[in-house]
Amino acid sequence: GFPETMSKHIRTQRKGRGSVFRAHSAHKKGASKLRALDYAERHGYIRGVVREVIHDSGRGAPMAKIEFRDPYAFKKSKSLMVASEGMYTGQFVYFGKKAQLTIGNVMPLGNMPEGTICCNVEHREGDRGVIARCSGDYVTIIGHNEDTGKTKVRLPSGSKKTLSSDCRAMVGLVAGGGRPDKPMLKAGRAHHKFRVKRNEWPRVRGVAMNPVDHPHGGGNHQHIGHASTCRKDAPSGQKAGLRGARRTGRIRGRQQVKDE
Repeated sequence: GFPETMSKHIRTQRKGRGSVFRAHSAHKKGASKLRALDYAERHGYIRGVVREVIHDSGRGAPMAKIEFRDPYAFKKSKSLMVASEGMYTGQFVYFGKKAQLTIGNVMPLGNMPEGTICCNVEHREGDRGVIARCSGDYVTIIGHNEDTGKTKVRLPSGSKKTLSSDCRAMVGLVAGGGRPDKPMLKAGRAHHKFRVKRNEWPRVRGVAMNPVDHPHGGGNHQHIGHASTCRKDAPSGQKAGLRGARRTGRIRGRQQVKDE
């Protein structure tokens, strides 16, 4: 909700309403999803062929259009998903529990050895892949617990997570890696990058606004005038700057890596 203050709704609050802040989905090729989990994948495997590798508007990673023989009706069924690095058209890929560990195949986490790099990982069994789908992203398998049927993985952010060993994942890392390494160089490139994503660029700084538009606005000389941190339970409209920050500033000193 909006707090009863004498200021306008700040940008963050307006974003929730949608309208001009909705995703630009007209030119997108479709959602990236693994095959719906069926008998063939749970017990054996099913073979598909990569028909084409295509660019998806507003997505950094290329997508693969994979064609399967429908196991239940006389027809072909197509799936669209983020391609793993090294996929090519005409490649045979195998989906299922009995699939082999080769790049592009999809199999349960429990069937992959430790240290395997995979992408398009499911969070819960059958949700068709939600983790590690950005270009160049991957999840590393740390270890399996056979008794509980759980698998421990390292996410792209570096944090560790325990997932069900029945969750499926695609072997390999997402194609299109190294994308952020190249600098944007000019505003026009940023303009075209975000034009196909959503209305979030150019971004006016809060300090450059008037007091009515933002908690950091106003005053002679652009300055915040109070701590840039704000509390985690602040009402929206007051929530600007470093939200619920545990610490601020540059991280100095060496990082201690804990091995588990």
